[in-house]
Amino acid sequence: MRTATTGLGGTELNWAGNYRYGATAIHRPRTLDEVCALVTAAPKVRAVGSRHSFNSIADSSGILISLEDMEPDISIDPAALTVSVSGGTRYGTLAAELDRRGFALANLASLPHISVAGAIATATHGSGDANGNLATSAASLELVCADGSVRTLSRGGSPGFDGAVVGLGALGVATRVTLDIEPRFEVRQDVFEQLPWGTVLDDFDAVTSSAYSVSLFTDWSGGTVAQAWLKSRIPDGGPSTGAHAAVTTGFFDSPDGAGSPDSASRTFFGGTPAPEVRHPLPGVSAENCTEQLGVAGTWAERLAHFRMAFTPSSGEELQSEFFVPREHAVAAIGVMRGLSDAVTPLLQVAEIRTVAHDRLWLSPAYGQASVGLHFTWKPDQEAVERVLPLIEEGLAPLGARPHWAKLFTADAAALAPLYPRFADFRKLAEGMDPEGKFRNEFLERKVFG
Repeated sequence: MRTATTGLGGTELNWAGNYRYGATAIHRPRTLDEVCALVTAAPKVRAVGSRHSFNSIADSSGILISLEDMEPDISIDPAALTVSVSGGTRYGTLAAELDRRGFALANLASLPHISVAGAIATATHGSGDANGNLATSAASLELVCADGSVRTLSRGGSPGFDGAVVGLGALGVATRVTLDIEPRFEVRQDVFEQLPWGTVLDDFDAVTSSAYSVSLFTDWSGGTVAQAWLKSRIPDGGPSTGAHAAVTTGFFDSPDGAGSPDSASRTFFGGTPAPEVRHPLPGVSAENCTEQLGVAGTWAERLAHFRMAFTPSSGEELQSEFFVPREHAVAAIGVMRGLSDAVTPLLQVAEIRTVAHDRLWLSPAYGQASVGLHFTWKPDQEAVERVLPLIEEGLAPLGARPHWAKLFTADAAALAPLYPRFADFRKLAEGMDPEGKFRNEFLERKVFG
């Protein structure tokens, strides 16, 4: 077997540096056969992706398998409008090849550095009222099961597929994923600053529907939203700069009622155009951010917040995220603004995004259009863990569901009532992995109880 192996000995950390893996070794197989052999032999095993999880979800008391050494093997089916790719491939790598071939994914997360299988398994997402999380693009999964066999599950053709997609690594190692694609499209990105909260909350739906993807950045204090990032698809045959979908929908207004759609005098719900390229964090260089200022470019270079060629930060941060049903968005924002005294001192920045509803059993957007409240924390885990119960308690009456790969305190007893198919997922996992080979401490606490 040619698989590369690294003994851990407690030395391997996640990307953020806040979690130390307890597995005995990381194996990096290069072929499907090698993955099958590793899974067959191991009493306990988990797949680990790009290590952008902030908790123990990807750890194991046995071995870890990383797919990063497997070839991406990107295969496009133009007739079916799908692409098949190795699960360890990073979205940035896939996006570049799809774009080169004239195709696109519907959306990207803020970071293109994350792996395809890992992002799908945890329901990682971008933004947009009509955009589902990244897992909703999955048309089929190739899984190496607990006995080392290979099983392919497909949308519409496999019972339990909707439970397997956001599978948290509990069903097997996702060695290959087939995703929906579409023809290549262009996007422009505009940033507006200091939107009055009153204006935003008076018509929150209009704000988030004003572009293909909208993100609001705040620290929950004060009377304004610090930044609004609008990613607008340019209609086929439309101009690459100038008027575009978000501008022509009427959400922009000009104090003097004059000027072109791109006039610097125009505002967006009371916010003014950023005069230069911005980073979400005040005072931080925007060198690693995707192009703004209304300059059009391909979807692969605009839908993510950060550029693949740069590491977005040193990794010295922690993250949490909670999803509430869309109808509770304004109330949830009110809760967070009310907790500002406790939360703001620990924050680097918070981000508000929208996600379309889906039918994936453990997706935080299962059965409901959702609003994600994302927290990028300073690297002080003890302090963050003290404030998380305040947030979860405040958002609990609104049905908040946590992001599986980020920091949260809720256990299986608290989570089960939030997911109508929670028990069905546990049954599916028990059927596919009866000996619990893929289970770990995280899953025992958060899912199996």
